[in-house]
Amino acid sequence: MAEPAAFSETQRFQQWHRWIILAFPPAALLFMTVRQVIFHRPWGSPPRSNGSLIFLTVLLVAVYVRLITVKLVTRLRRAEVAVGMGGLWKLRRIPLEQVRAAEAVTYNAILDFGGYGIRSGKRGRAYIARGNRAVELALSDGQRIFIGSQDPDLLVRKIMQARQQVRV
Repeated sequence: MAEPAAFSETQRFQQWHRWIILAFPPAALLFMTVRQVIFHRPWGSPPRSNGSLIFLTVLLVAVYVRLITVKLVTRLRRAEVAVGMGGLWKLRRIPLEQVRAAEAVTYNAILDFGGYGIRSGKRGRAYIARGNRAVELALSDGQRIFIGSQDPDLLVRKIMQARQQVRV
Protein backbone atom coordinates (compact mmCIF):
# COMPACT_ATOMS: atom_id res chain seq x y z
CA MET A 1 0.00 0.00 0.00
CA ALA A 2 1.37 3.43 -0.98
CA GLU A 3 2.02 5.89 1.80
CA PRO A 4 -0.18 9.01 1.80
CA ALA A 5 1.27 12.11 0.17
CA ALA A 6 2.22 15.07 2.36
CA PHE A 7 1.45 17.28 -0.65
CA SER A 8 -0.40 16.39 -3.82
CA GLU A 9 -1.27 18.59 -6.79
CA THR A 10 -2.65 17.84 -10.23
CA GLN A 11 -2.73 20.59 -12.85
CA ARG A 12 -4.40 20.55 -16.25
CA PHE A 13 -2.83 22.31 -19.20
CA GLN A 14 -4.84 25.46 -19.96
CA GLN A 15 -3.50 26.43 -23.39
CA TRP A 16 -6.75 25.96 -25.34
CA HIS A 17 -5.15 27.21 -28.58
CA ARG A 18 -2.91 24.11 -28.55
CA TRP A 19 -5.96 21.87 -28.28
CA ILE A 20 -7.32 23.53 -31.43
CA ILE A 21 -4.04 23.17 -33.32
CA LEU A 22 -3.73 19.52 -32.24
CA ALA A 23 -7.31 18.90 -33.45
CA PHE A 24 -6.51 19.70 -37.11
CA PRO A 25 -4.93 16.34 -38.11
CA PRO A 26 -7.66 14.13 -36.60
CA ALA A 27 -10.37 16.45 -37.96
CA ALA A 28 -8.87 16.35 -41.46
CA LEU A 29 -8.61 12.55 -41.37
CA LEU A 30 -12.17 12.30 -40.05
CA PHE A 31 -13.33 14.48 -42.96
CA MET A 32 -11.53 12.24 -45.48
CA THR A 33 -12.93 9.08 -43.88
CA VAL A 34 -16.53 10.36 -43.85
CA ARG A 35 -16.16 11.57 -47.43
CA GLN A 36 -14.96 8.17 -48.64
CA VAL A 37 -16.91 5.75 -46.42
CA ILE A 38 -20.29 7.50 -46.17
CA PHE A 39 -20.45 9.60 -49.35
CA HIS A 40 -18.51 7.10 -51.53
CA ARG A 41 -16.11 9.74 -52.85
CA PRO A 42 -12.66 8.08 -52.75
CA TRP A 43 -9.73 10.05 -51.39
CA GLY A 44 -6.34 9.86 -53.09
CA SER A 45 -5.04 7.96 -56.05
CA PRO A 46 -5.15 5.08 -55.50
CA PRO A 47 -7.64 5.50 -52.64
CA ARG A 48 -6.98 3.95 -49.24
CA SER A 49 -9.19 1.11 -48.12
CA ASN A 50 -12.15 2.02 -45.91
CA GLY A 51 -10.78 -0.19 -43.14
CA SER A 52 -7.39 1.52 -43.09
CA LEU A 53 -8.98 4.99 -43.07
CA ILE A 54 -11.30 4.06 -40.20
CA PHE A 55 -8.40 2.51 -38.25
CA LEU A 56 -6.16 5.57 -38.74
CA THR A 57 -9.00 7.93 -37.79
CA VAL A 58 -9.76 6.06 -34.57
CA LEU A 59 -6.05 5.87 -33.73
CA LEU A 60 -5.45 9.59 -34.35
CA VAL A 61 -8.55 10.62 -32.36
CA ALA A 62 -7.40 8.40 -29.47
CA VAL A 63 -3.91 10.01 -29.54
CA TYR A 64 -5.52 13.47 -29.62
CA VAL A 65 -7.76 12.70 -26.63
CA ARG A 66 -4.75 11.32 -24.73
CA LEU A 67 -2.67 14.42 -25.41
CA ILE A 68 -5.35 16.88 -24.30
CA THR A 69 -6.00 14.97 -21.06
CA VAL A 70 -2.38 14.87 -19.84
CA LYS A 71 -1.89 16.50 -16.43
CA LEU A 72 1.09 17.63 -14.39
CA VAL A 73 1.23 15.51 -11.25
CA THR A 74 3.27 16.47 -8.17
CA ARG A 75 3.45 14.26 -5.08
CA LEU A 76 5.54 14.80 -1.96
CA ARG A 77 6.03 11.72 0.14
CA ARG A 78 8.17 11.20 3.24
CA ALA A 79 11.45 10.62 1.37
CA GLU A 80 10.88 11.95 -2.17
CA VAL A 81 9.27 14.41 -4.52
CA ALA A 82 7.67 12.79 -7.56
CA VAL A 83 6.75 14.92 -10.58
CA GLY A 84 5.76 14.20 -14.17
CA MET A 85 3.13 14.22 -16.84
CA GLY A 86 0.55 11.82 -15.48
CA GLY A 87 -0.30 9.13 -17.98
CA LEU A 88 2.28 10.12 -20.56
CA TRP A 89 5.69 9.73 -18.89
CA LYS A 90 6.64 8.01 -15.73
CA LEU A 91 7.10 10.23 -12.72
CA ARG A 92 10.57 11.47 -11.91
CA ARG A 93 11.41 10.67 -8.30
CA ILE A 94 13.77 13.04 -6.51
CA PRO A 95 15.04 11.77 -3.13
CA LEU A 96 14.81 14.49 -0.48
CA GLU A 97 18.38 13.87 0.66
CA GLN A 98 19.50 15.19 -2.77
CA VAL A 99 17.60 18.46 -2.29
CA ARG A 100 19.96 21.20 -1.03
CA ALA A 101 17.41 24.03 -1.19
CA ALA A 102 13.83 24.74 -2.21
CA GLU A 103 12.48 28.17 -3.08
CA ALA A 104 9.22 29.58 -4.49
CA VAL A 105 10.02 31.48 -7.71
CA THR A 106 8.36 33.28 -10.59
CA TYR A 107 9.21 32.31 -14.17
CA ASN A 108 8.19 33.01 -17.75
CA ALA A 109 7.40 29.70 -19.44
CA ILE A 110 8.12 30.96 -22.95
CA LEU A 111 11.28 32.99 -22.27
CA ASP A 112 12.86 30.73 -19.64
CA PHE A 113 11.90 27.28 -20.98
CA GLY A 114 10.42 27.67 -24.46
CA GLY A 115 6.90 26.67 -23.43
CA TYR A 116 4.96 24.32 -21.19
CA GLY A 117 5.47 20.63 -20.46
CA ILE A 118 8.73 18.94 -19.54
CA ARG A 119 11.36 21.40 -20.69
CA SER A 120 15.02 22.22 -20.29
CA GLY A 121 16.16 25.80 -20.40
CA LYS A 122 18.83 28.20 -19.26
CA ARG A 123 17.44 28.01 -15.71
CA GLY A 124 17.33 24.19 -15.52
CA ARG A 125 14.79 21.41 -16.05
CA ALA A 126 11.12 22.38 -15.73
CA TYR A 127 7.85 20.55 -15.23
CA ILE A 128 5.17 23.17 -15.90
CA ALA A 129 1.52 23.11 -16.96
CA ARG A 130 0.30 26.66 -16.44
CA GLY A 131 0.84 29.87 -14.55
CA ASN A 132 4.13 31.54 -13.68
CA ARG A 133 4.93 30.22 -10.19
CA ALA A 134 7.08 27.23 -9.33
CA VAL A 135 9.27 25.61 -6.74
CA GLU A 136 12.93 25.66 -7.67
CA LEU A 137 14.86 22.72 -6.25
CA ALA A 138 18.66 22.96 -6.08
CA LEU A 139 20.04 19.42 -6.01
CA SER A 140 23.32 18.27 -4.53
CA ASP A 141 24.68 17.41 -8.00
CA GLY A 142 24.15 21.00 -9.19
CA GLN A 143 20.95 20.42 -11.14
CA ARG A 144 18.03 22.80 -10.86
CA ILE A 145 14.49 21.46 -11.12
CA PHE A 146 11.43 23.70 -11.50
CA ILE A 147 8.08 22.25 -10.50
CA GLY A 148 5.11 24.38 -11.52
CA SER A 149 2.59 24.81 -8.71
CA GLN A 150 -0.50 26.82 -7.93
CA ASP A 151 0.68 26.98 -4.30
CA PRO A 152 4.50 26.99 -4.38
CA ASP A 153 4.89 28.49 -0.89
CA LEU A 154 3.02 25.56 0.67
CA LEU A 155 5.02 23.04 -1.36
CA VAL A 156 8.32 24.64 -0.25
CA ARG A 157 7.20 24.50 3.40
CA LYS A 158 6.19 20.84 3.06
CA ILE A 159 9.48 19.93 1.34
CA MET A 160 11.52 21.60 4.07
CA GLN A 161 9.49 19.84 6.79
CA ALA A 162 9.92 16.48 5.05
CA ARG A 163 13.70 17.10 4.67
CA GLN A 164 13.96 17.70 8.43
CA GLN A 165 12.17 14.40 9.12
CA VAL A 166 14.42 12.48 6.71
CA ARG A 167 17.54 13.81 8.46
CA VAL A 168 16.31 12.86 11.95
